[in-house]
Parts: sequence; structure tokens; C-alpha cells
Amino acid sequence: MIPRYQTILFSMLVLASVVMGVALWQLRDRAHQRLLSSDDSTPTQAPEVEPAEQATIMVASDSDGSLLAQAQSLHLPRDPGARARAVLGKLLDLYAAPDAAHPVPGGASSIAQVFLLPVQNVEAGGSQAGVNAAGQSSPSKDPSPVGDELAVVNLSGAFVAGHPSGIQTETLTVMSICGTLHANLPRVTQVRFLVDGQPHATLAGHADLTRTYLAADAVPKP
Repeated sequence: MIPRYQTILFSMLVLASVVMGVALWQLRDRAHQRLLSSDDSTPTQAPEVEPAEQATIMVASDSDGSLLAQAQSLHLPRDPGARARAVLGKLLDLYAAPDAAHPVPGGASSIAQVFLLPVQNVEAGGSQAGVNAAGQSSPSKDPSPVGDELAVVNLSGAFVAGHPSGIQTETLTVMSICGTLHANLPRVTQVRFLVDGQPHATLAGHADLTRTYLAADAVPKP
């Protein structure tokens, strides 16, 4: 015969187990309801984008060796360096299109980074040597005004490896990059190039990438 105290103890254990089971079930159900409620009440928000604005893209044409200003509506970042990369990415996307007037493969991903650095003023009595888009040195008559910037364009190695070779086609690519930068960021007066973060001799055997280019020289005169 089972002692009375053991029967009472067993009954209490069974009752405690049932109560705990019911409590756990209720907690699980409440957690599930809260999860559903949170999913239903949280609005789906689209990522914030800047409003579209007009950008000027200097597009090269192989047929006559010219640069033509083309207006494009782009969502441009506020950061100047990111803006520079965005407009150059659009330029190279135009070149990668099937009907491009200046066909160059690669597209926007060919622009790894664009760094904007202040142009150092020249001390009084000194002179500053620049390099125009044709690769010719030209001493500056006046010191660089305060606020001028040097754009360092870091190209991808794949873009350089796939770029068509030829003095005109390479020069047009370089000039259109310089012109597009200056047209959208007028403070950019000088441009230098890197490839995968390192100095590189030429674009595809002709256009010198070791020089500093004067951006204004790449903008067609009215």
C-alpha cells in the first residue's frame, strides 16, 4: 500500500507539471502573436535616394575625335567623391553600350574610387607645371586659387586591360573623364590616374597615365 504522503507528493508533482506545461504553451502563443503583430505593423520603407538632377557627361566620338556635352538625369550622392564616381560611372556605361560612339568595355564598375584632394598653392614667385590633355607640359602663370582640387581616378585593372589601343581612342577616354569631372565639379582643375591603386605607365600603350592632366583643357571651348 502506497503511503498517503507519497500519494500527495505525486499528485502535487503531476499538478505542477500540468501548470508548467500550460504556462509554457501560453508564453509560446503570446510570443508568436507578438511576432505576427510586429511584422504587420512595421511599414516597408524604400531606401532613401537623392532626387534626380541634371549632370553633364562629356561623351567622346571616334568618328570625328570630338567631345559632346550630354545632359543626363542622375540620382547623385551628396559626397563629392561619390558624385565624381557616379558621373564617371555613367560615362563608362555609355561607352559600354552596344551603339556607343566611343566603344570601350567595362562600364561603371571600371571606376574603383575617385579621391578629391586640395591643390597646393604655389609660393610667391614660384611656378607650377601642369600637363594638358595632349600630354604637353605647360607652366601655370598664376598660383592655383584656393579651393581648386585634384581628382585622383582609380581605374580597375580589367578596364585598362580591355581598353582598345590607339593614341586617339585612349586620349578621348582620358579627356572625356577629365571633362566630365570638371563639368560637374568645377573645383576639379587637375586629374591624375591610378590603376588598381598603383601608378601605371599608359592606358593601353599610348595615353600617359603618369602625368597630371589639366581638366579645363578637356572641356570644349564654346
